[in-house]
Formats: sequence, structure tokens, C-alpha cells
Amino acid sequence: MSYGSIKSPENPTKGPDAIVQSHPDRHDEVDNQSGASHAGEQVDSSAVSGDEQRRTTWQKCKGLYERNLGLFFVFMAQVFASLMIMTTRLLETGFETKFHALQIIFVRMLATFILGCLYMWYKKIPDFPLGKRDVRGLLVLRGMAGFSGLYCSYYSLSYLNISDATVISFLVPTMTAFLCFVALKEPFTAKEALAGLIAFAGVLFIARPTFLFPRPAEEQPEESMKLFLAENPTGVVPSVPATPAERSVAVLMAVIGSLAAAAAYATIRVIGKRAHSLVSVNYFAFLATVGSCFIILVHPDLQFEIPQNAMQWSMLVAIGVAGFLLQFLLTEGLQREKAGRATNLIYTQMVFALILERIVWGTTPPVESLLGSAMIIGSAIWVSLQKNKTATKQNALVIDEERSLLGAAGAPAEDRREN
Repeated sequence: MSYGSIKSPENPTKGPDAIVQSHPDRHDEVDNQSGASHAGEQVDSSAVSGDEQRRTTWQKCKGLYERNLGLFFVFMAQVFASLMIMTTRLLETGFETKFHALQIIFVRMLATFILGCLYMWYKKIPDFPLGKRDVRGLLVLRGMAGFSGLYCSYYSLSYLNISDATVISFLVPTMTAFLCFVALKEPFTAKEALAGLIAFAGVLFIARPTFLFPRPAEEQPEESMKLFLAENPTGVVPSVPATPAERSVAVLMAVIGSLAAAAAYATIRVIGKRAHSLVSVNYFAFLATVGSCFIILVHPDLQFEIPQNAMQWSMLVAIGVAGFLLQFLLTEGLQREKAGRATNLIYTQMVFALILERIVWGTTPPVESLLGSAMIIGSAIWVSLQKNKTATKQNALVIDEERSLLGAAGAPAEDRREN
């Protein structure tokens, strides 16, 4: 008798083995499902590992970018600096209409001032445009010193190769250390003094005054030395010869320009964090613009030259833009990068100068200039390394009240960099 649709199970005494044996196809199906599950897990794990690998690669690239962004900015600043120096020398010597150094300064600094004002207004830089009242006098002093240094440097380009003019500017670190020793009573070690003497000896090799480096007119260079001499130009623009007297005066002006630049940097150390770095740059640009314009207007032998062709116009515009980008990139790079690495990268400007000099004028500095350049750069790097060690040792020191009045002058290098 059956009640409803309920049925009794067949073979109720069968165990699990009997059930499996009675359904062999079901066993195969279970194995297939298990294998598919394992295969799916392997595919998922490989996909996840691929995503993690891509994510790790991206993180490494991002980290590399963030760690070296400051170095890249400093590197690009040196590129623009070299291009600006090349363009300046071309405008001063490369055309029938020659531009005076003061007019080039006027164009460059006017563009720097306008672009700087627009940038600081957009970014709402604190105390724009005049800075805090208690440092305005120092900012004016910084601007006047910077203007004097820039004029001397640009004047020297009329008679010096860009590599020689560039390497003389590397005297600035040693001169800055000496001025800070005299004016701010900062330490100036015997090693730094020795580096300064070596650097000035290098300047003599570049200047090559006749009383130290006599060269008879009938002397002919050896065949093996022609690669290093500047008397066989094969560049785009013919080289501009200079007499020994003109070269000596140009070297002297370049050294004075480096001294004035060192005075500007020493003033910046006194200002410290009391004024934003771009406010300081804007003072420099404004005073250089006004000063150069005033001298050209009142000097009877000077006048503003009008560019005669599109090439000259484009060079003047390039100088203005490159001048602002130089200041902007250098400021941004030094804020992001450790002082040691960034400072040493500045010396790549010498490499760019040598390359541009060879391409544009077809000249290569003689052996004496190369030796002098090595002495100056080596001493500058030595001073930089000594300063970095001193700053590292002073990180744990407490700045006293008197040194704190000097702003960043008594602060560690890491703090000064943030200005």
C-alpha cells in the first residue's frame, strides 16, 4: 500500500561505496568540476599577480619620478642658462647690429619681472609684491648686487668664450663662503681657503695673461694639439677674436661679476625665510630693468637697438623666457632636492657650454682653459661637500637668538632650502 507519492528508497542497506559504484559518471563529473575550479583559481591568481606586478612597477616609476623631480628641474635650469648665455653672446657679437649688454639685461629682466608678477599673483605668494617691511632694504641690496654681477658677466661675453665665462661663475660658492665669513662671522675653514686659491689659479689659466703665458707670434701649434685649440673654427657662426688685453679685462669683469653675485647670495642668506624666494627674484628683476634702462637713456654713447630681422627678435624673446624659466626651475628644484645633489648638478652647465660652443662657433677651449676649468669646478665641488658635512653635523644644534636674527644664515642647509 502506498500513501500518496512517497516512495521507499531502493536498496537501503547500500553504503557510500555502493552508491558511488552505482553512479560512475557522477565521479567523473566531480573530478572535472574540481579540476575546473583549480584551473580557475590559477587563472585568477595569475591575473592578480599580474595586476600587482603592474602596480608595483607603476609605484616604482612614480617613486623614481618624485625622488628626482627636483634634480630634473635643476638640470633643465642649467639647459636654459646655457641657451641664454649662447643667445646673449650671439646678440653681442654675431650680427652686424650688435646689442649692448645693458639692452639684453633690460629685455631679459623685464620679461622676468612681468612673468614673475603674474605667477606670484596667481599663486598668491605671501607679502607680494614688496615683501615684509623689515627686509625691504636687504631686498634692494640683493637686487643691486645681482644687477651689478649680471652686467659684468654679460660684458665679459663680448670677449670670452661661453665656456670660459661660465666656469668663472663657479667661483661664486667660494666667494660666498668668504663674504659670509667677513660679514656674518660664519666659519671659513682652511680647506675652503685652499679651494679658493686653487680656483683663482684656475682663473689665471683661463685669462692667460701674457706675462705668465707668453706666446710668440711665430709659434705654431703642434698637429696633435689642434683639436684643443680655438683658432680653427668650423661652426655655424665665425668666432670673434679678442686681443690679450681685451681678454684680460673680460676675465677681470667676470670675476667682479662673480663677487657681486656672491654678495647677492650672502644677502639672501641674511634675509632667510623672511621673504619668499620669488619676491627676492622680482626685486632683482625690477632693479635690473630700471637700472639698465636708465643707464642706456643717459649715456651718450648708448641707445636701444631695434632688431633687424626675425632671428634677432626671436633671440630677444628667447632670452626673456629662458631667464624666467631659469629662475623658476632653479627655485622649484632647490626646494625639492637635497642641497648636495642639486648643487653638484649645476656644474653640468659647463658641459652644455662646451657642446654649444663647439656647434655654434666651432671652437674648443685650449688646454690651459680646460685645466683652469677643472681647477675651478673641482674647488667649487670641494667647498660644496664641506658645507654639506657641516650642515649635517649642525642639524641637532639649537640656533641661538643672535643667529636667528639672520634668518637662514645660521640655519642648517635643509632649512635654508625651503625658503
